[in-house]
Amino acid sequence: MPSTPAAAPKAAEKTSRRRGDIRGRQGLAGWLFIAPIVVILGLFLVVPVLMAAWVSMSDWTGRGSPFSGNVSFVGAENYAGILGGEGLIGRDFGTAIRNNLYYVLLVVPLQTALSLFLAVMVNRQILRGRGFFRTAFYFPSVTSSVAITVLWLFLFSATGVVNKVLSFFAIEGPNWFQDPRGVLHILLGLIGLDQAPDGLRSPGFLGITGWDWLAGPSVAMSAFVLMAIFTTSGTFMLLFIAALQNISGEVQEAAMMDGTTGWQRFWNVTLPMLRPTLFTVLTLGLIGTWQVFDQIYTGTQGGPAKTTLTPAYLSFNAAFVDQQWGVGAAIAFVLFAIIVVLTLLQRWALQERDVPRRRRMVPAGVSAGSSAAAAPGTAAPKDEKRGSSR
Repeated sequence: MPSTPAAAPKAAEKTSRRRGDIRGRQGLAGWLFIAPIVVILGLFLVVPVLMAAWVSMSDWTGRGSPFSGNVSFVGAENYAGILGGEGLIGRDFGTAIRNNLYYVLLVVPLQTALSLFLAVMVNRQILRGRGFFRTAFYFPSVTSSVAITVLWLFLFSATGVVNKVLSFFAIEGPNWFQDPRGVLHILLGLIGLDQAPDGLRSPGFLGITGWDWLAGPSVAMSAFVLMAIFTTSGTFMLLFIAALQNISGEVQEAAMMDGTTGWQRFWNVTLPMLRPTLFTVLTLGLIGTWQVFDQIYTGTQGGPAKTTLTPAYLSFNAAFVDQQWGVGAAIAFVLFAIIVVLTLLQRWALQERDVPRRRRMVPAGVSAGSSAAAAPGTAAPKDEKRGSSR
């Protein structure tokens, strides 16, 4: 017996209520399943972060509880001390930011370009022994960073292998990890500009003179730059290989049929399709380079002349060595803010601007939020068609 028009809304409402009950039970079950990990993350991530935020605005010295009555709230005093560029800690923070900035500007682009180049070469079908090359390029990434740093100290010593190789080309290599000279200052000295101009001698941003900002990475930091590229390119190479293998061969064949060259196919077809992976690689590289610590701690501990000092190492040194836990926590939060801001800027720069936003297709006469009513709405034309055919 055909249903009356008045019964259709009641049936749809009953179906909608039933689906809502099912979704409610499913949501409750989901929360019960993830409750253990939520509790673990709350205890070991959220609570420590909140405690560190309190420490960054207090004068806690590391003795006793940070919530005891002997600890005073100092507000933004610790942040003002490191961002004002005054005092030893302010100048050290400015020096650390300058050193790390040059480290990021060199490591992130070079390791990304090298890893993409290696991925394209290893992914070629005509290459024999691809598994061997993948393993060889990835092997430095799984080696302990402490072991790699010790090896690097040996290779780049005054009488190390690197200087021995340079001597074959009549080049006298420096004592890499003991040379505080800036690379840009060395290049400027070759053209006779070895003294700071009058306009660059006064302290500027973060208490650092303009001449010091133009120093570039020191010779010691340059060795760390090479080590970072050597150890991280293999990991990012695997990410690019996985992305390249997901690109359909039909896309490349269509581009070849259009008469494009190999470089045109890579630049206009392959690289745009690698945009999500490229964003991931750049983000991971950005985070890793701003948080560099273990290589500095094992290798130079900020020397020579604080030219390898980084914010992460300065935060550790202020907290665990100088017992200025508030300052150390403040440096950590400033570093966190820098990473977040640069990541957001990077995401904005890599987003696709020529792709229209997807719209949800909703049948005519049906509200977007009512999924239960969509079924009768879509079935109505079929019923009408059947009725007309009868």
